[in-house]
Formats: sequence, C-alpha cells, structure tokens
Amino acid sequence: MADIFEEVDEELKQENFKKLWDRFGRYIVAAVVLIVAGVSAHQAWQHYTQTQQQAYSERFLAAMKLSEEGKDTDAAAVLTVLAAEASDGYAMLARFREAAARRAAGDEATAIEIYDALAVDDANEPFYRELAVLLSVMAQADTGDIAAMSERLTPLAESGPWRHTANEYLGLFAIRQGDTAAARKRFQSVADDLEAPQGARARAAELLLTLDK
Repeated sequence: MADIFEEVDEELKQENFKKLWDRFGRYIVAAVVLIVAGVSAHQAWQHYTQTQQQAYSERFLAAMKLSEEGKDTDAAAVLTVLAAEASDGYAMLARFREAAARRAAGDEATAIEIYDALAVDDANEPFYRELAVLLSVMAQADTGDIAAMSERLTPLAESGPWRHTANEYLGLFAIRQGDTAAARKRFQSVADDLEAPQGARARAAELLLTLDK
C-alpha cells in the first residue's frame, strides 16, 4: 500500500512540475540566460578594464622613459593625451607628471596652470589637492607673490603630510620679507618634528644656525 501512495505522490509531483514548467518555463529559461549573460558581461568588462589599465600603464611608462631621455616636451605631449583618455586615477597621475615634464622643459606657466587645476578639482582626494598646491607654489617660489603664496601654504603647514615642506617654504618666504622671527619659528617647528624626514630636519637646523649668526 505504501508503494502505491509513493507512486501516486510521485505522479502528482511530476504533473505539478509539468504544469509549473508549462506556465513559467519560458521565464525560468530567460532568467538563466540573463544570469549567464550577466556573468559573461561582467567577465568581459573586467577583461576590458584590465586591458585598458595595462595600456594606460604602458603609455605612462613610455612617457617616463622619454623624460629620462631628456625629451620632456615629447613626454608632456604623451601625458596630455593620456590624461584626457585615461580613467580617473591614471588621468590625475598623468596630469601631475605632465606638469613636472612641462617644468623640466622650461614651461613653468603651463605647469603652474596644471597644478592649480588639480588643486581645485573636487574629484581628487585632499591629499593630492594639497600636494598640487604645494607644487604650484614651489614652481613659482622665485617669481610669485610672496603674500599670496604664503596664504596658500599656511593651511598645509598646520597639519598633514606636507606640513614640513610647507613650513620650510614659509620660513624662506619670511626671510625674504625680513621677518627673521617668523622664519625661525617655521624652521624650529620642522627641526623639532620627529615625524619630519631627516633631510628636512637637517635643512631646518642649518637654516636656524644661519639665522643665529
């Protein structure tokens, strides 16, 4: 008797499954196709992005090689195109390196323009925006307006990863303005900062000795 019930139960299951398949089978097939297509598309996109990143990397390294060979104008041209075509990370890096190449080629004005654009681009993290401010000031340290440059560097000198260099430049600007007390304060802050690079601390100590003479 138990066997009969099992057979009937199985037949009912098969019948119900057939009815369900007849009613929803097309949707199940479509769902499976979409899942497979989605996985394939995801894999294809990953492959595409990896290929693109590899291409960006190769173009960036080619520009670096040109710079090493002293062909800074050619390197800058490559980096300009790369910055326009690459994804955000490589685009930003290309812009920084383009500015450096422009400076090396003697085009300080264009380099400063690039740094200033990077400094106000909200797409960049604060770390890189502040670096751009610092590099912009460094590029025009001998020719720019001291008051304006000092104003830009002051927030960087208070805290953060660029405070040591910012304080060094603020100290040098203070010397040029004849304010040795302010210069001494800036250099002392660098010399006393145990987190400052050894080279920065050594330079600050030497400048303090110079001011004391």
